[in-house]
Amino acid sequence: MFLQKTIKKKAIVKGIGIHSGDPCTLTFKPAPTNTGVHFVRADLPNMPFLKVKSENVQATAYQTSIGGPYFSVATIEHCLAALSALRIDNLIIELDGPEIPICDGSAKFFCEAIQVAGVIEQDQPRQYCYITEPIYLTEGDKQAYVLPYHGLRLTVTIDFPHPQIGKQKIDIDVNESSFAREIAPARTFGFLKDVEALKARGLAKGGSLENAIVLDEQKILNQEGLRYPDEFVRHKCLDALGDLVNLEMPLMGHVVLYKAGHDLMNKLVQLIKDSNTKYKHVELGVDLSEEIKKFSSWALQ
Repeated sequence: MFLQKTIKKKAIVKGIGIHSGDPCTLTFKPAPTNTGVHFVRADLPNMPFLKVKSENVQATAYQTSIGGPYFSVATIEHCLAALSALRIDNLIIELDGPEIPICDGSAKFFCEAIQVAGVIEQDQPRQYCYITEPIYLTEGDKQAYVLPYHGLRLTVTIDFPHPQIGKQKIDIDVNESSFAREIAPARTFGFLKDVEALKARGLAKGGSLENAIVLDEQKILNQEGLRYPDEFVRHKCLDALGDLVNLEMPLMGHVVLYKAGHDLMNKLVQLIKDSNTKYKHVELGVDLSEEIKKFSSWALQ
């Protein structure tokens, strides 16, 4: 039987906020079984908390933010992607201000912090959201859907009219090792004209070539170049994994995204939660062989 997980000891990640440019600190702390994932503002009176779930999603333009009556947290997806891939069920994420450290624009630092802290199994079984029928969502030429699959698989396609990006696709079975090796180091990216517009509005003050891939109309401005030839689509895969944490339970399914950003991905998460006849809660160790046999032919090759 697969048990719920948290971390063995606290872990700290320091950096700057992408919008303020101010120093900020994030602290991962162990949490009891059936807690889920919560953000806590340690700097505010009474240390208010906010659960990571789809109902708390407030904005999905360029990034995902969640909020409640006392505070909101933006650009949560890089941090949460590590939790999704490493199957962390219960965690307190303590913040000392309104922003999460942007680090290098990837999930690498968050992944490494959790791995150094160590992961521990708890005394309650983990319940998975096991997809039993396809769930589809389409908006214009953008698509997001999930198919039955015994595991967690992502197929992500992007298509940007830029000479350094174009059409890219990745198909990956997500586990701790594949995430750390293939996805976690992939950095966020943006276009110089958009960055300049954000800074004119007083945002993205902390944005730089040290925490994002930046492109002008023709080329990549980062002197060191890319970490992967297809780093752009790998980061989109990272973003999708982060948004999956809003499902509140680990997914067993094959997520397929075409030109889908945070907006469509978060809508898919909510659609999954609302489609209660197309998934079931399962605990691994239960015999799923017949269901696996029945639905495996739906997985994309």
